[in-house]
Amino acid sequence: MNLELPERQAAALAGLSTRTGRSASELALEAVDRLLAQENWFDAQVQVGIDQIARGEFLEEEEMDARMARMMRG
Repeated sequence: MNLELPERQAAALAGLSTRTGRSASELALEAVDRLLAQENWFDAQVQVGIDQIARGEFLEEEEMDARMARMMRG
């Protein structure tokens, strides 16, 4: 796979590579790994919420409004 970066990003990546002593490829791979991990985490958290709703574990709108109001006051 080839990846073409806009000039601004390519320059920033080259600078980071120089500062860290790591190749641009290493840094790009790390960035992709972080993105994929974040996406996996997010998907898992969405599923947690869906499962909670399915079990009836959620707040009604009025209770959420009351909690938000308390948070904003305090």
